[in-house]
Amino acid sequence: MPQRRSHFPGSSSNATPAKRALSPPPSTITPPSRQSKRLKSSPVTASTTKTTPKKSPYFEQPTDTEPESEIEAEGSGYEDEDASVAPTSASSASEAESEYASEEDVKPKKKGPRGRKPGSGAKATPNGVIVKGKAGQELWRPGVKVDMEAGEAVFIPLPKAREAGKTPYSPSTIHPNTLLFLGDLRQNNDREWLKMHDADYRQSKKDWDEFVESLTEKIIEKDDTIPELPPKDLTFRIYRDIRFSPDPTPYKSHFSAAWSRTGRKGPYAGYYVQIQPGGSFVGAGVWHPEAAPLALLRKSVDKKSGALKEVLKGDRLRKEFLDRCEKKDESVVKKFVAINAENALKTKPRDYEATHPDIALLRLRNYTIGKKLKDDEVQGKGSLGRISDLIGILTPFVSANSRVTYLNSVVMPDDPEDSSSSEDDEEESEEGVAANGEDGVSSGEESDEESEGE
Repeated sequence: MPQRRSHFPGSSSNATPAKRALSPPPSTITPPSRQSKRLKSSPVTASTTKTTPKKSPYFEQPTDTEPESEIEAEGSGYEDEDASVAPTSASSASEAESEYASEEDVKPKKKGPRGRKPGSGAKATPNGVIVKGKAGQELWRPGVKVDMEAGEAVFIPLPKAREAGKTPYSPSTIHPNTLLFLGDLRQNNDREWLKMHDADYRQSKKDWDEFVESLTEKIIEKDDTIPELPPKDLTFRIYRDIRFSPDPTPYKSHFSAAWSRTGRKGPYAGYYVQIQPGGSFVGAGVWHPEAAPLALLRKSVDKKSGALKEVLKGDRLRKEFLDRCEKKDESVVKKFVAINAENALKTKPRDYEATHPDIALLRLRNYTIGKKLKDDEVQGKGSLGRISDLIGILTPFVSANSRVTYLNSVVMPDDPEDSSSSEDDEEESEEGVAANGEDGVSSGEESDEESEGE
């Protein structure tokens, strides 16, 4: 422990050099420890630290006063360390304090994006600078160039759906905005455009689904074989299958739906409605049937083509769908073949002769009837009634519950009716055998052959 110089008047001068020799030179003074720094920064320690030197313990001083307590005489370790640091200059203490300064005290000055001062030029935002393009410029399209500086960003608000205007949306008609959206989609048939106009698409799809739901109720009134299904089982998707198509457009430019005994899919003949600006359509029949149903249709034409011709000669059907042709077999067949001539065979089908009287009907691979509708017939107060009336005219061509039926009675006949009719024929033949004997059997066989020939 370094010794302190005594100021007692009777002290010897020879002891002073020895005591000074024990203390280290000023150049070798140890730097202040971390504990002494905390002691200096504490307000309590600063007030208790003694600044006057202690009296030398090597000299006995006769006094009548009581000795100091052990704590005061010995002092604490912090005080001894502090006493050794006392000669340290104020400049070194300030350097030590600055060395252990907190990072929070040093706060860098805020700067704008990439050194740009806020308030100069465009309006600054937390994520960049809002930049507006020219009037009518679609900034969301890839490759569009905008005058921007470093650190600036383009914020493009999503377009909102068209307002209804004076015409409110109604489930009994198609709103004009729906046709406007389909027209815009035909001109901008790409994914980026539809993504930016998603609000218009959802609003138009909702309008179409509500109309399909209302039309389903009307169709059930005309044909009770049609079940009540939700719109999702009746409407077709807007997405196109472009895997094997030369047309790369990803979306259809129309909304469509189909009604049959199994919804929009299945082997049964059904009804079809499509809306499109300038291309709306209503029809019925079997489109691209599989091999087995197509074979049944050709067999029916071969054996009894009169059933199909009888349906085509209906007065309302000829007026609405066959251009008011004459009520003759040749006239109605010619119109029906022209409607389905798109993918008809150029030669005779297998197992049939080219000289068959109904070879034109046997070459067909589609059995459909349809009519285009004007935009005024699709939108307006009477659109629901107009479309449902046209479907009612097509009911004899499709359904199996009418007096004159064709498609579903051939493609997918009802088993109970067929079994009951066969049982009736067997009972009639048995009665003929009992009444007429062997002659009755031959006559019954001849009648069966005649019916098969028809």
